[in-house]
Amino acid sequence: MSHIQSTAAPQAGGCSSHISIIMSDQSESTSTGDNLLHASEQESGLSRLRQSPVHVRKLGMTRKLKDRRDFKEDENPEEKARRHKEMELKPLYKELLYTITHKMGKPSSAEAFTDNQLHQYIKEAFTMTESEHSSLMEKVQRTEPPVYCLMATVKEATGILGKDVSGFSDPYCMLTILEDEQASRTRQSRAKPSKSVVKDATSRDKIYETDIKKQTLNPIWNQTFIIEFEDVVSASFHLEMWDKDEDVSLTQKLEEIKTNFNSLRRMIKDAKKEKGTDDFLGNVVLKLQDLHCTEDSWYNLEPRTETYPDRGQCHLKLKFIHKSRDGTLSAGRSAYINYCGILQQFVQAYISKQQSSAPWKGELCGEAQTLLELYATQNDLSPFLQDLAKWVAYSKLYQSLEVDSSVLLQQLTSIEYHWHQQELPYQQKQELGDSLHGFLQYGLCLVAKYRDIFPPTPRATPKLHTLLRILVQICKTQAFQKLNPAQFELHDEVSDAIQTGTQEWFTIKKGLHQPMTKDLSEIGSALSKLIMEVQEDIKHNKDVWNRVYVSAVQVDVFTVVYHKFDSLLAKEVRETLSLMKGQMEQTLANSLFPVYLSLQAIHKDKAFLQKRGLLELTNFHDGFREALPYWLNQAFSTTQDRVERAVQVDQLQPLETGAVPIKHSSSAVDLVSCIQPICQLWEQLSWPDPEEAFMLMVKLTEDVCKIVVNYCHTLKDRVRVLSANSDHGSAINMLCVVVNDLEHLRSVLTRLPTQLNWAGLRDRTQNVIGENQFHNTLPSQLQQAQGILGREIRSALDTLGKKLNTDIETHVRSMSTRRRIPSKSSEDAAAPLMRYLERELQYMNENLVQESFNSLLTPLWNNSVKILYQVATQHPQQEGLMVYCQRLLYTLQCLEQCFHAEGNGLPLTALQSDEYKMLKAHLTHNSLSSQQLVEKFFERKIWEQKVYSGEKYGAVTLLTSYRRSDQRLRVEVLNAVNLLPMDSNGFSDPFVQLCLEPNHIFPEIEARCTQIKSCDLNPLFDEAFEFLVSLDQCQNLGACLVVTVLDHDTLRTDDFEGEAFLSLKSIPGVAGRREEDELNSQPDAPPAQIRLPLMHPKPNEDSILRLLESRKGEREAQGFVKKRRQREKQSQEGIQS
Repeated sequence: MSHIQSTAAPQAGGCSSHISIIMSDQSESTSTGDNLLHASEQESGLSRLRQSPVHVRKLGMTRKLKDRRDFKEDENPEEKARRHKEMELKPLYKELLYTITHKMGKPSSAEAFTDNQLHQYIKEAFTMTESEHSSLMEKVQRTEPPVYCLMATVKEATGILGKDVSGFSDPYCMLTILEDEQASRTRQSRAKPSKSVVKDATSRDKIYETDIKKQTLNPIWNQTFIIEFEDVVSASFHLEMWDKDEDVSLTQKLEEIKTNFNSLRRMIKDAKKEKGTDDFLGNVVLKLQDLHCTEDSWYNLEPRTETYPDRGQCHLKLKFIHKSRDGTLSAGRSAYINYCGILQQFVQAYISKQQSSAPWKGELCGEAQTLLELYATQNDLSPFLQDLAKWVAYSKLYQSLEVDSSVLLQQLTSIEYHWHQQELPYQQKQELGDSLHGFLQYGLCLVAKYRDIFPPTPRATPKLHTLLRILVQICKTQAFQKLNPAQFELHDEVSDAIQTGTQEWFTIKKGLHQPMTKDLSEIGSALSKLIMEVQEDIKHNKDVWNRVYVSAVQVDVFTVVYHKFDSLLAKEVRETLSLMKGQMEQTLANSLFPVYLSLQAIHKDKAFLQKRGLLELTNFHDGFREALPYWLNQAFSTTQDRVERAVQVDQLQPLETGAVPIKHSSSAVDLVSCIQPICQLWEQLSWPDPEEAFMLMVKLTEDVCKIVVNYCHTLKDRVRVLSANSDHGSAINMLCVVVNDLEHLRSVLTRLPTQLNWAGLRDRTQNVIGENQFHNTLPSQLQQAQGILGREIRSALDTLGKKLNTDIETHVRSMSTRRRIPSKSSEDAAAPLMRYLERELQYMNENLVQESFNSLLTPLWNNSVKILYQVATQHPQQEGLMVYCQRLLYTLQCLEQCFHAEGNGLPLTALQSDEYKMLKAHLTHNSLSSQQLVEKFFERKIWEQKVYSGEKYGAVTLLTSYRRSDQRLRVEVLNAVNLLPMDSNGFSDPFVQLCLEPNHIFPEIEARCTQIKSCDLNPLFDEAFEFLVSLDQCQNLGACLVVTVLDHDTLRTDDFEGEAFLSLKSIPGVAGRREEDELNSQPDAPPAQIRLPLMHPKPNEDSILRLLESRKGEREAQGFVKKRRQREKQSQEGIQS
């Protein structure tokens, strides 16, 4: 096998040197001949195997080994080869020549070979010259020929004829071999045709008879006869089956007739037959030259003269063997030993001719198979002995050549089958026991060196699996259990071999990485290299080898190896760290960091252990506490240096432009990659002590925040340097890049708690660190750094937005006009500002990341609203204010759309602030005409009426409807309730006034009043009024019915009880379009009753009235305001407040 070659590696320990001995023995055997011919040689190999350090306590005492035959160790190789050929190969060669010369029967292979072909093959296989072949051939031809024999086993028959009266027969068989002339002469000498040939053809001593089987049609004999013959060409094998006829009493025959009437014909026929003559049942005649070396078949029993064609079948096993084979060919050797030698020589010859490096799978050429079959048959070697020879040969070849493991598994299966069928001779039992025992020892040696012999590759690991399967199969066989009586647990032996091999492997690796000097840093580096090798080995055992061992022998190799390495590494680490105690410095700490990481990785693998137990490496981190501050300092200083270098080479240009632009510069990317190792350091350390882990997290977070703040300062210095000699546009562009860098850095800081897993740390420290201490420490550090970033971003954005704000204010103030009629439309007036904003915002959007752009938009929007409000409220003259406010309102709407950008800019919630709403309301009102403002006023009153709750000032009930047919609005005043007492007597004299508003919509409609109800706070009016108004008038904005309840006074002005506002659109018959009325002649809607709470206006709170009041030149507006102000004076709200 190829795995043998790797055992010569320098790192092999005791087992490998032992395997090397086996290799040298096997290589000699392969090149010079066969060492299977003598049991003593094989046993000597096993004795060397027993010197293996792999636990021999059980196997070593189970076999008693013979002494090794003495050979000269210093013998010349050529002389040794010559002697081997003379003593070993030539006797075997003569045996094969003798076998070919005296071969009988056809081989089982489909291809037939001539004698010359067979001679040519063995000449090549045994490397014989032509002269040697001729000389040996002459010697064979002078030897005595063997006695040719046919070993015939009559096993059974089935379905034979029943010749007796009972319907059964008493069958027996007669066997002989007749020459063809002899059989022909016998038939011709008979006067009449006869069924019998065997009885009369030869002497009685050459005829063999089986036992008689009583009363059966399916007899079983299993009797073997050896029949000699002279010439295979002219001879035939004859078997005749007869029914033995014996005298039976008349009484017995009559009894049989009673039981079976059909036997009457047989009885009559029996009466005609001569007394004592046996009945012929059938025969089998086979020409010897047509038979194979071994035949095991069913043959039809043929008739002679009778007409019964179906006479049943007979099961025969026939084999050609030699008797009195010449003993001078290989004096002193048994046929079994010769068979072993011939087999191994043929296998070696076949493998040596193979061109590919694929393992041998048990195949041989046709000539070799034919010769092995002929030799085994002629010498009557049982299948058990043949399979035993193959196992011994193949198992030894496995140790020196590339042999497929399935070959060995097949032979083990065959041996196990034969063990139950046949008893082996004592010598072969001993040989089988030694072979199984030796292969187990050899396999355990390979198991101990599995790392070198079976590396973790797809090609090598299946070989390890099959080797383990072979070892398991050996231990399961009855042969091994009987021949090795000592208690043997393969699971324990494999575990012990793995531990021993692991110890040897570790010792070798430790020697390879031994430091050259006593320098502590070099010692630390050597330990790091050793532990990294161990870490890699543990990984291979977990991921690759463990599956192999568990599936084959149920050994968890990962657990075995892990526990072994745990003790070895713990000892090694303790010894190394004890040398460094009190001498720690930066260089030494750096050399220990890889050691810590490897130990950490190994320690994490304990999660995969099947059996945990106490591990010596559990608290390994304690030994590195002295080096921990140096590791943190190294990480911080290295990161800080890298960040400074990154800023120094940064040109403050976007990394990429195009479809997917990257708007920050190179230093921002470098900073993120520089900070990442600090975050990885936290994961790598995985410090187990929770309190110390918290302090470690505080330090790491502090370092990250320091680096971020330093980056801000360094970046600002870099901007000053680069913008000193740059134009304004380039400086603005660089400032945009700086904002993007800082925004990118802020997003990195936001993700820091997740990267460092603060939540997991909180869970670990909740029993040792208070909630307040935790949140007041870590988040405050982060918030401080984020605050610095935020201020720097706002400062930069303020710089960018300063010029924009100035330009926006200039454009807005340019929209003012002194004339009442505008010189240009609102669209034209706002166009310059919108073009300017579109250009500038597009530039900012292209050069700022989305977060920074949004951060710029928010103050820019707020400042724009502020500017609009200032110019709107500071307009110097009332003349032209409405036109100016219309322009400003249009501008505000355009700005809102611009900053919202269809959802891509600021959200509407951010845009529609309180200042915005106040500005919009101010501009909206100032943009309206006086009539529109009046309409707005009544709309607001209608809304106030709807949301007004309670009846503080009483209520009035109406019944209203509108008839479209005659355009009449009908209002029926039903009653009023809970009115305020306005007179000194505690009562009032109420009446209701109905008025349609606004007046400019209903200019010709006069107010209507009900009758006065004296001294009544809950008057019942029950009066109806009709107003002739069109549907369009009723459907106008602000169109309403103002219901005013007054207290009648004779000498003074009537007192105000309250007022209510009813929208005309809510009156039945008003809602809906006129087209529907024209198309569908529907009846008028029924009147609806409504109860309206009375309200009092709040003095001086209505902005619309104040705006109307400011329009001094409009008489109608002033009259409306005067009327409402008078109502406010009468209001109880002013008195109560």
